[in-house]
Amino acid sequence: MVMKGRNFDLVSKVLDRSAVSSADHFRGLDAAATKLQKAYKIYRTRRNLAGCAVVGEELWWKALDFAALRRCSISFFDSERSETAVSRWARARTRAAKVGKGLSKSQKARKLDLTQWLEAIDPRHRYGRNLHFYYNVWFRSDSSQPFLYWLDIGDGKGVNLGACSRTQLQCQRVKYLGKQEREEYEVIVEAEKLIYKKSRLPVDTFDGSKWIFVLSASRKLYVGKKQKGLFQHSSFLSGGAAIAAGRLVARSGFLEAIWTYSGHYRPPEENFLELISFLEEQLVDLTNVKVNILHPYNN
Repeated sequence: MVMKGRNFDLVSKVLDRSAVSSADHFRGLDAAATKLQKAYKIYRTRRNLAGCAVVGEELWWKALDFAALRRCSISFFDSERSETAVSRWARARTRAAKVGKGLSKSQKARKLDLTQWLEAIDPRHRYGRNLHFYYNVWFRSDSSQPFLYWLDIGDGKGVNLGACSRTQLQCQRVKYLGKQEREEYEVIVEAEKLIYKKSRLPVDTFDGSKWIFVLSASRKLYVGKKQKGLFQHSSFLSGGAAIAAGRLVARSGFLEAIWTYSGHYRPPEENFLELISFLEEQLVDLTNVKVNILHPYNN
């Protein structure tokens, strides 16, 4: 499939023009990793309690993830290095891997919708809808600077929009869960009830909030409360690929309604049927469950 117009420009300008050479890229990551390892070792020595160790490990992997994304986007352009074709592809691979994680585990898995890539590849994971207000300004400009550099350091750093102020842009950051955090949201089925695997509590969504779910490429179900601009479908898998995503209603663990409603993944009907198949395999009684496939998608 050939991408044209704005979609092609988004990929080529945002992903294809902000890299380091492959050698410099890995040297930079090695240096960052060495510093982080030293800091982490000191941290573990001072805080050797089991609970603290888990938190420390989570922060360690998040720091590496942030360093990798920043290294292949904003940081490179603070230097005087020239960019080569090799460096462009090296950087593109690093950033595209963020949204492609999990694809190898299932042929049914889907990446984040192209319109949501900005949020995933932004080291700060600022809310995608807000980023797009600024992306549209950058797209119409004559700037040759990559979008994220333009936004934070370059010619666009002084831009402040009425539709989305700088304060709102910086404050609304989507939480991307690490491996340990993700375990808190994993849901299993026991006696036809949806329960959280770790806490053993039943899923209960009757608190006036919207509750969302994703089915990962490894066929694990995650459920949590949606917080617009803070906790979205992309949060569960840190922007990685998913088989299905949407909203649900459950009372005391019993599923009552489910929708294919995800602006981040925009799953087609066939992917939703994969979710239904998964639930049936887990012996969930769907006889009285309200099932809806909603279009068009919104965030």
